[in-house]
Amino acid sequence: MGSRVEETVMESPGKPPGIVLVEKSKKSPLSFQSYQIIVLLVTFIAYTLYHATRKTTSIVKSALDPASGATSTKEVFGLGDGWSPFDGSDGTALLGELDVSFLFVYAIGMYFAGHVGDRVDLRRFLTAGMVGTGLFTALFGFGFWTNIHNFYYYLIVQMLAGLFQSTGWPSVVAVVGNWFGKKKRGLIMGIWNAHTSVGNITGSLVASALLKHGWGWSMTVPGLMIAFAGLMVFFFLPVSPQSVGASDEDNEVLSPVKEGDEVAVPLLSSAKEEVDEHSAVGFLEAWRIPGVAPFALCLFFAKLVAYTFLYWLPFYISHTAIEGRYLSSEEAGNLSTLFDVGGVVGGILAGHISDNLNARAITAASFMYCAIPALFLYRNYGNISMAMNIVLMLITGIFVNGPYALITTAVSADLGTHSSLRGNSRALATVTAIIDGTGSIGAAIGPLLTGYISAKSWNGVFVMLMVAALIAGLLLTRLVVAEVAAKIEESRSRPPRTFAVEV
Repeated sequence: MGSRVEETVMESPGKPPGIVLVEKSKKSPLSFQSYQIIVLLVTFIAYTLYHATRKTTSIVKSALDPASGATSTKEVFGLGDGWSPFDGSDGTALLGELDVSFLFVYAIGMYFAGHVGDRVDLRRFLTAGMVGTGLFTALFGFGFWTNIHNFYYYLIVQMLAGLFQSTGWPSVVAVVGNWFGKKKRGLIMGIWNAHTSVGNITGSLVASALLKHGWGWSMTVPGLMIAFAGLMVFFFLPVSPQSVGASDEDNEVLSPVKEGDEVAVPLLSSAKEEVDEHSAVGFLEAWRIPGVAPFALCLFFAKLVAYTFLYWLPFYISHTAIEGRYLSSEEAGNLSTLFDVGGVVGGILAGHISDNLNARAITAASFMYCAIPALFLYRNYGNISMAMNIVLMLITGIFVNGPYALITTAVSADLGTHSSLRGNSRALATVTAIIDGTGSIGAAIGPLLTGYISAKSWNGVFVMLMVAALIAGLLLTRLVVAEVAAKIEESRSRPPRTFAVEV
């Protein structure tokens, strides 16, 4: 991205007088803050499209299996007879198997992606992941034009798409973690993490709009979009300050933090720490970082809830009468985007609250507990009217996606720069992959179980989600107790306030 040349004049031994050597050092022409903006923008667009391609399958479900589980006829949806082999009596179960195959490979691939991501050029790694994701998303859609009705074709394509999707999250969190320190990380990453919901909304709107032209378009167009964006990442993403010669002595990323913070040394090591910085943290060592295991297990159940909504909410809406009327597939897809609007608000709120309280576990657990009554109310009262459905869906999105966003962003970045790592910054992708990979196993199980349970009762699905939210909160109990104890100790150690009284 260009360089500024600083010249130092030195006498050269053995050379005639007047001959000088010029020592050149490269320095970035852009300010540190300018690079931070570029990083946030490019990674935001990248992961928005990762989620947009992930969301498309939930939209085409109603086209592949238009009447399964509904009391209405196929004509209500205007989608004809569906698409073999998903239009039979076991269509819902087959769609659930597609979801779990994608998410299971995604979860397993996440562990390897984090391990590889800490050892290779993240820019190239992310580009390959985006182009591969676009290719296999588009290949799923090609089944429409080539008239493919073999279930295993769609199964294999989804598994390969899941493998390439697993490159995204560890990479973008590691890059953002390289550029931003802990101060206000929850708020910054909470706003940045809106890409998850923006991606879901984008995927829903694009896929719903194209569905009337044939479900193949709903898969192929988002696939082409992410492949094109992958090229943008290759040319414009600065992976770390060192990679572009950027520095800012006043920026928190490069300066030590106070004793007692989780990051007790600079995120970006100095020259004397170069050996540590180039020695990537091992998988088992990352698991032993304090807080990684409980947050990873909490995310298992949090993502089980979030991804059940991601993959089944449009289907659920189109198969549930609201004010006595069944919505079309396009209407249901558009309405489901409001859940993600709530998710944007929830992610920002959770990040801001956790920053102010300096208590990630308390915030995440509180949101999970609040999700339980929100889920109950949405299931039992969401069908009364459209206005009631919208309000309850927004509230549910806030409490379901809030802790999920907090754990996968700020918490992962905090733990990836934990003081036990002694300044080693090459743990971000590995820790992020462990936490989100474990969560993604839950994300695979939720939609799979929903495919079977929903065929009998949607009440059973919501009971499963409420139990999962309760367990997610309980798994953080030890960390919550520790944070509460720290707050009490902190309040006791503060000197008592004195007030001057005028006489």
